[in-house]
Amino acid sequence: MSEELNLVRDLAVILVSAGVFTIISKALKQPLILGYIIAGFLVGPHISWFPGISSEETVHQWSEIGIIFLMFGLGLEFSFKKLLQVGSSALVTAGSKFLGVFVIGFVVGQAMGWTAMESVFLGGLLSMSSTMVVLKSYDDMGLKDKPWAGMVFGTLVVEDLIAILLMVLLSTMAVSNRFAGGEMLFNLAKLAFFLILWFLVGIYVIPTLLKRAHKYLSDEILLVVSIGLCFGMVALAEAVGFSSALGAFVMGSILAETTESEHIDRLVGPIKDLFGAIFFVSVGMMVAPAVIGEHWLTILIITLIVMLTHILFAGAGILMTGGGLRNAVQTGFSLAQLGEFGFIIAGVGVSLGVMRDFIYPVIIAVSVVTTFTTPYMIKLAEPAYGGLLRILPDKWVARLDAPEQKSRSTEAEQSEWKKLLKAYFLRIVLYGVILLAIMIGSKEFLEPLAARWFPAWSPFLLNLVVVIVTLLLMAPFLYGLAISSGSINASASKLLAEKPSNKWPIAGLVLNRTFLAISFIIAVIASHFHLAGWAVVLLILGGAAFILTARRTMHRYSALEQRFLSNLNEKEEAERRRRPVTTSVQDKMAGYDVHLEMLEVSPDSSLAGRPLKEIPFRAETGANIIKIERGSQSITIPSGDVPVFPHDRLLAVGTTEQIGRLRTMLAETNTRLAEVQDTEFDVVPITLEPDSYLTGQTLRSTHMRDYHCMVISVLHGSDFNTNPKPDYRFEAGDVVWIAGETSSLDWLGGGKE
Repeated sequence: MSEELNLVRDLAVILVSAGVFTIISKALKQPLILGYIIAGFLVGPHISWFPGISSEETVHQWSEIGIIFLMFGLGLEFSFKKLLQVGSSALVTAGSKFLGVFVIGFVVGQAMGWTAMESVFLGGLLSMSSTMVVLKSYDDMGLKDKPWAGMVFGTLVVEDLIAILLMVLLSTMAVSNRFAGGEMLFNLAKLAFFLILWFLVGIYVIPTLLKRAHKYLSDEILLVVSIGLCFGMVALAEAVGFSSALGAFVMGSILAETTESEHIDRLVGPIKDLFGAIFFVSVGMMVAPAVIGEHWLTILIITLIVMLTHILFAGAGILMTGGGLRNAVQTGFSLAQLGEFGFIIAGVGVSLGVMRDFIYPVIIAVSVVTTFTTPYMIKLAEPAYGGLLRILPDKWVARLDAPEQKSRSTEAEQSEWKKLLKAYFLRIVLYGVILLAIMIGSKEFLEPLAARWFPAWSPFLLNLVVVIVTLLLMAPFLYGLAISSGSINASASKLLAEKPSNKWPIAGLVLNRTFLAISFIIAVIASHFHLAGWAVVLLILGGAAFILTARRTMHRYSALEQRFLSNLNEKEEAERRRRPVTTSVQDKMAGYDVHLEMLEVSPDSSLAGRPLKEIPFRAETGANIIKIERGSQSITIPSGDVPVFPHDRLLAVGTTEQIGRLRTMLAETNTRLAEVQDTEFDVVPITLEPDSYLTGQTLRSTHMRDYHCMVISVLHGSDFNTNPKPDYRFEAGDVVWIAGETSSLDWLGGGKE
């Protein structure tokens, strides 16, 4: 009973101290993380004059649960589909950052007189930023919707994957004192295999179950089911040799693709905050004043190295991928801290006896210091960007931003060959992973099960049954691997129509996939029976004939693929049905930092009751108000005489920065992209022809408001202008985004001089 009371006492001390110091931090306008760390430091084992913790081990266990919930929440907000959208950029950024910091860390370790193995561990642990710290900081500062946030989160996820491999590699090096490149490649392949498999199975099963049980899912049941799925994936991830954090993130990403994702995020939020607080308090408990006093110079050097190298190499990665200077600065300053994987790797090194004991508390101190400075570094990013603009020549800035502009203007113009090859290789990877998983499952489970159930059967008969069952399970996926469908067929048809000679490379791609499917068949049979050369030839010919003629008999298996695609796109489809206008507009303007947002005027806003013409919203923010929702009334393209009343919902259009300034001006309660279902209102892009009505006119001379319309942006070559001035003159080839009544838009789109 005393142990239970001690647990309650420890939780009371942690939560009360965390609450007190976060209130103080909030009152002093300091980051909440600072309050948690100070609370942890005071209740830790190094401060005797403050009520302390009786069981540090128990606290660490609670903090591990905190990591699980924080990673689960991150997955809910950053799905795998988002990761794929920024995948290449995130991979390059994380890779450049890891390699650069690793080399610098190794050199610094050698310069301080550390051993070669200690220097290797130092380089590895310094290269990792903290997902939890950045997530919490962005949440507290309201930065999750910023354009660079997706890049930051994508980079952190890739870093977590690198950290998992790094721990395996460093552990192997420490034990064998040699570089195990083969094992690293194996673990990389293993990680990719399980990630893809979990995602495919999860997307196929979980959304279907949630949809069928929807009418029974109260808040309580949905919360229990979600946490149960999270912990189940955590256990599965640990069972196959991965971290619990990765498992939680994967399940969050799977649930993020369901229509219940926002509901789950709202239910899990308080629990995530609770255990997150315990995690950050536990970090503060690790601060050792004696070690800081003795090794303060080492801590200072490593801290500066972490902050400077993370900013430099993360920013360089963003620039290499064409992300632009602003995003590079924002991303670099956001990642300028030592992550939790850093002291995990340090702990591994100390436990294996390849690092001296003092190094671990030094790394803890560096982690705490950089955790504390993270919110301030994030705030410092904008002034640093402004300083670079003043220092760097204009042509340098233009050159650094040119790739970003180019990518935006050409994003919608990918060649059909790129689309075909992307769909082609994606199909091979996805179906290949499923087929490989079935083969492994057959070897590990089906064979022992058949031997246990039918002990009297001969080995030949048992192997024959196993082969037949395995091939039957693989049949739909073999068919899907070998037979083209969907986007592959569409792109192939366009390429053949454009150029008949394209039939030869397309035929080669088809044959390659067919051969790959046959290779799986041969591999299954060869794992149970000895195959002569003539048998392999017959299998190839028979397999090819079967796959190519099975279209009629195996069409029913396409339901598997359709179910998966339906589950994958269900959330987006529901969003389109709920918000047809705003969603379609966002799709049209994809690739540009321009979006719609519904802002609500607060009752105590100083702007309430004033007409629009007296509110300098466009001059001070750059955003445009294209619609006002007032109860059941809708005012499209409001004139300057229209007043703004409390609780009015203003549909604004602009960049992320412009919308942010308008939000601040209104001091509103944000209801993002509310239900705007007015079918008589739309935003459309119009490409101007030489004889178009707008061509040759200035914006002022068009008298757009007379047509109940408004120009919100213009794409002139590679120059994207989100707030054109009244004297802007339209030219042929300009792409003009116009908001207004549908009838007027139809006329403007086809209107001629």
